[in-house]
Amino acid sequence: MKSVSSLAVRLALAVFAASPASPAVPELHDVVAAKIEAEYPALEAIFKNLHAHPELSFMETKTAALIAQELRALGIEVTEKVGNTGVVGVLKNGAGPTVLVRADMDGLPVKEMTGLSWASAAVVKDLAGKEQPAMHACGHDMHVTGLIGTARTLAALKDHWRGTIVFVAQPAEEIVAGARAMLMDGLYTRFPKPDFALALHVSAVRPAGEIGYVDGTPYASVSSLDITVRGVGGHGSQPQATKDPVVLAAQIVVALQTIVSRETKPGTPAVVTVGTIYGGTKRNIISEEVKLELTLRAFEDGVMNHLIAAVRRICEGTARAAGLPEDRLPIVTVTPESTPVTTNHAALTQRLVGTFHAWFGEKNVTRRPPTTGGEDFSEFGRTVDRVPIFIWGVGAADPQKYAEVEKRGLTLPSNHSPLADFVPDPTLKTCVGTMSAAVLELLGKK
Repeated sequence: MKSVSSLAVRLALAVFAASPASPAVPELHDVVAAKIEAEYPALEAIFKNLHAHPELSFMETKTAALIAQELRALGIEVTEKVGNTGVVGVLKNGAGPTVLVRADMDGLPVKEMTGLSWASAAVVKDLAGKEQPAMHACGHDMHVTGLIGTARTLAALKDHWRGTIVFVAQPAEEIVAGARAMLMDGLYTRFPKPDFALALHVSAVRPAGEIGYVDGTPYASVSSLDITVRGVGGHGSQPQATKDPVVLAAQIVVALQTIVSRETKPGTPAVVTVGTIYGGTKRNIISEEVKLELTLRAFEDGVMNHLIAAVRRICEGTARAAGLPEDRLPIVTVTPESTPVTTNHAALTQRLVGTFHAWFGEKNVTRRPPTTGGEDFSEFGRTVDRVPIFIWGVGAADPQKYAEVEKRGLTLPSNHSPLADFVPDPTLKTCVGTMSAAVLELLGKK
């Protein structure tokens, strides 16, 4: 092991704000910190390039090619096009456990309004071939760069760990389809099956450098529903001869609001949101149908089943009350853009939170409440193998801006906002640092 300069050590300590809990931690901690500091300029350049050139779900070809190139340069065995555009890199280093490290790659169809010098101005095609503005509004560019930084760090520190690391660059998280696609394409059969699976997610509303975790269920289950409200069309001047689906859809939207407020036990987390409504072609035409798109969120399977059943009941009951015949009742479809609740493995969470306390100091590691956001990382722990999973949060907001808005009782623009701003330093260092620390804890020489 090469000696680390005193300057590098001071930089490392400043970056990690560590409070080591055991004699074995400081030396390895300082080596990791120094490696991250040395790699940081190159990683920041990668991040800014990725941010300026986002790609949408299952269209991440250039991003995937960059990741494959970076991993191969480290001597990692790489397989591309796993689950469509996914990338898998396998780094073996003797006998030991297998740890999967996952980063999602896709951006969102959002027009960026941050004004950053590296902001995206991209207009790209989505899966349907439609041109869309694109932005990394959820920080997946930070996740990808963190994966590359972690690979560089751990490939350089092979004297300190034994086992296998499976680096996974996953497509299509934003439509909660990529994890399932990779698993169906043999992620756990074509490649070493993991003993543990790890991921992190950055937040635009928490200060950069903060590490957050949730005991139990950090993310809710998501069910995406499409509703086709059917009517009997006709002339706008003759409503008595029609069954107006616009009016019916409006009644359904209002009635759906009672599911959570009047059918769900108070205090039970649940969300029913009508995200889109489309219908009609002209002001004097009563149309044949109106389409709605919904997202439902819950932390319990029973609650989610009730939400779906209630949506179906309200749609059908409202239509029958309006006099629609059986063959014109609304069609309610649960789409594949759905994913189960994400549950952190209890023992793994406790173990790695202890590692984070030792490496970064307890004051920098906070317990967070669950969020009703969805995460298809859940799929990695719900196969028949029941692989223990752990996903944690990393703050990415400018600490000064965070402090200013907090004083005013406000919040910064959140993930998915066109104004979401993810500061690279120290966010990238924290991403690479926490992931490296977690893997070294699970694979470190004992």
